[in-house]
Amino acid sequence: MIPELAWFKSSYSSNEGGECVEVAETPGVVRVRDSKDKSGPQLAFEPAAWEAFVKFAATTEV
Repeated sequence: MIPELAWFKSSYSSNEGGECVEVAETPGVVRVRDSKDKSGPQLAFEPAAWEAFVKFAATTEV
């Protein structure tokens, strides 16, 4: 039996549409999905890769 994932919405996501992502952490995998398409595809990252992405995103201007 696969346990239900605990999804968390990004603090940068709004409730007004647009870019909204959710993240769920499991042992060894961080999953990311579009909050508007909960049954759609998910991305899966190793925790170290996700941590590197978050650090990069936090320090890079868009």
